[in-house]
Amino acid sequence: MSTTIGPHTPATASIAACEPQVSSLELSVVMPCLNEAETLSRCVEKAKRALGTLNIAGEVVVADNGSTDGSQEIATRLGARVVHVTAKGYGNALRGGIASAQGKYVIIGDADDSYDFSAIGPFVDKLRQDYDLVMGNRFRGGIMPGAMPWKHRWIGNPVLTGIGRLFFRSPVGDFHCGLRGFSKAAYERMDLRTTGMEFASEMVIKSTLLGLKVTEVPTVLHKDGRSRPPHLRSWRDGWRHLRFMLLFSPRWLFLIPGVALFLIGLAGSLWLLDAPRRIGPIVCDIHSLLVFGLLCLVGYQLIVFALFTKMFAISEGLHPPSQSLERLGRHVHLETGLIVGLCVLIAGAAVLFAAIWHWRAVGFGELDPRMTMRQVIPAVVLLTLGVQTVFASFFLSILGLRRK
Repeated sequence: MSTTIGPHTPATASIAACEPQVSSLELSVVMPCLNEAETLSRCVEKAKRALGTLNIAGEVVVADNGSTDGSQEIATRLGARVVHVTAKGYGNALRGGIASAQGKYVIIGDADDSYDFSAIGPFVDKLRQDYDLVMGNRFRGGIMPGAMPWKHRWIGNPVLTGIGRLFFRSPVGDFHCGLRGFSKAAYERMDLRTTGMEFASEMVIKSTLLGLKVTEVPTVLHKDGRSRPPHLRSWRDGWRHLRFMLLFSPRWLFLIPGVALFLIGLAGSLWLLDAPRRIGPIVCDIHSLLVFGLLCLVGYQLIVFALFTKMFAISEGLHPPSQSLERLGRHVHLETGLIVGLCVLIAGAAVLFAAIWHWRAVGFGELDPRMTMRQVIPAVVLLTLGVQTVFASFFLSILGLRRK
């Protein structure tokens, strides 16, 4: 039996077509496949053996992503159900396979024989205990010799997992383990959107943000059985994971750096506002004041970018709704931003007018920049902040309308 999932075949149609059988199957084991003829038979056989040993009503689904080595025939001969996914990419293959899965629970794993599908019992046990996502952890289970390149084991995976835990407060200790299980209901709530390798990170991040029940199972990583190089490209795919986590966390990408820069700029500007300051042999004067003013502007712009990104991500379904943002939106409206922006503009204009008035007092002649720039620089900063606030308020209002 085979199914085709492509650009013109919505995933919901596949689920609807299988609906009468959903309640009869407890587990679907889904394997993404792209030219895995060397190892696919071992993976399918192990998965089917596990279903029989554990006495689970289940199925094996091979999500084929355009294999040309006969992988589809191997899977069909061994009793697996083949789903043809035309859109390329690891994430696309899994999304197509999971959409077609008929089980209450789904376990996904690579078809390269690096994971032992006959050892899925602990995953099933955790899923039956009502965990929404059960992650394998290779660092707790063991990594066999030659199974993982040193740069992945000691640099890539620990660094990316550490960033994910820091950014999203995730409990997962191995973000990129390819063997994991989840309930079909939880998967629907995740509403995953990515198409490539970052699909693995998106699943963990969204599970955490949605407050789903997540746990881990020690998992052994074996050396894969292929004679060809893996599809994974270390630097390209590592960067895609990092980029996704940065874009998915406007707090760390924009907000925290923006607040830090703004506060440093504000403190420095107030420190130099009335006179030069000396730190040992170093004298900080109007040039330093100008730099601190720039820090204020850059920091404020990053804060605004954080709000833009967060609202856009929510409106596009990449982020779950934010209660704190909803509360803020109930009290801060377009008119509030316009009033604040206009007040800052008026303050900047007043300071600039005072500087021009002092210039007039000397007949618009030469001025001491060490005195006048202490008015002009703050005036320009305030005027710029006011303009940014006014137009940012309009743009945020547009994003809000789109969400509604």
